Amino acid sequence: MTFALGALVLSASMGALSYFTTRHFLVGERESTAVHDAVVNAIFVSQNLAAQTTDIVQILTTADKITPNSNSHSLLEERGSVWYERTFSVTQNEIPASLRSLVLSRGTPGSQTYTFDGRTQIAVGIPIKSVQGAYFEIFDVSQLGHTLRVLALALFGAGVVTTVLGAALGRWASGRSLRPLAGVSRAAVAISGGDLGTRLVSAAGDPDLAALTSSFNRMVDQLQERIEREARFTSDVSHELRSPLTTLAASLEVLEAQAGSLSATGRRALELLSADVRRFQRMVGDLLEISRSDSGAAEVSLEEVDPGELVRHAVAAAQRSLPPGAPAPPVVEVDPAVAGTHLWVDKRRFERVMSNLLENASLYGGGATAVRVTPGRIDGGDGRSVLVSVEDAGPGLAPGERTKVFERFYRGHTAFQRGAGTGTGLGLALVAEHVRLHGGHVWAEESESGGAKFTIELPGQLAETDDDHELAQGGAAP
Repeated sequence: MTFALGALVLSASMGALSYFTTRHFLVGERESTAVHDAVVNAIFVSQNLAAQTTDIVQILTTADKITPNSNSHSLLEERGSVWYERTFSVTQNEIPASLRSLVLSRGTPGSQTYTFDGRTQIAVGIPIKSVQGAYFEIFDVSQLGHTLRVLALALFGAGVVTTVLGAALGRWASGRSLRPLAGVSRAAVAISGGDLGTRLVSAAGDPDLAALTSSFNRMVDQLQERIEREARFTSDVSHELRSPLTTLAASLEVLEAQAGSLSATGRRALELLSADVRRFQRMVGDLLEISRSDSGAAEVSLEEVDPGELVRHAVAAAQRSLPPGAPAPPVVEVDPAVAGTHLWVDKRRFERVMSNLLENASLYGGGATAVRVTPGRIDGGDGRSVLVSVEDAGPGLAPGERTKVFERFYRGHTAFQRGAGTGTGLGLALVAEHVRLHGGHVWAEESESGGAKFTIELPGQLAETDDDHELAQGGAAP
């Protein structure tokens, strides 16, 4: 657009300058020629009138022949009242009143360019004292106007062509300039999506782009090294904590076996210690699970399962792991349209996903109110997916928190609420990791009741029937 606008302004400026310069030159030259021809003819008429030639019309006709290429018509005014015209097609009415007044009343020669009956004309008036009158000559310069119009049209066409060429040049130049940045943008998007192995290919012959490529690749190398270092640190710390934590947990079991011999204060302290040690154990386990996912060492054992049965079993198992006093188990609703679609999942990981979602609803949302299994979007062809939604009765999530809740150790505005201390801030982050390993994704939104709603989408496929299995083995269907 900048190139096109620049070309438009340049072509318009040059076109206007060319047009008005040419117009001024042509009109000025034509006026000078008209005045010269009129003076020559006026001298001829004056000389013939002084010789007392009586046929004035013949004199005017002869005068017009002296300058045959001027395309003019002569008129003579004698003694302030009598007019003589060479032809009846041109009369004194075509002479502007201002010019007649200047020549006849003041006795001053003059000329004027004007438009009469749609034609551009130049009128020249010269006083002739011998007859107490004036000689007028009218020049038709319509052809000059036509020439100027053709010139204006040609300049306009050249301006349009120049603007189009400017736009094409700008498109080519900007595309050539921004093409390397498009590659940088694609690489940045891939890296933000977790593909830290993405690098830019150096372009030979372009030192500026080579510097950008080198700097970008060094930045990604340092970023990858730092992330891997932090992942190793988390994994090492978690592994180092497991041994003393195991010893601590074993010692705690011994103390719990002797809890009956402790005082009320001792039993209360033992309960607090037991809750914190188990919370610590779970956090270390979550950290190890996440570090394995970050390092690419996570193992996924997939099995073909029915979505409805899988969710019912996972909800039941998750409910058993909740602490005493937890809200009643939610109702599992399975859409009939899901029938015939199977999932390939790691049952252990999926149960952990449902356990974390139900525990999150219990801690922050007053408990889960419903778990729904519905068909997902169909991308075309045989593409299918299954949605598993967990709704709670809590206050819901602010729009700005619906993405952040899946970040590690993020607990949001609930961090200082009662009961929030029992969470680790890793549950939903682990949910996102497990779902990602299954090729799906998870998001948070507001439910119809105003609470929070977490939805998992997993890729599915049509279940294989017995007939399909026989056909695949080469047999005939009954």
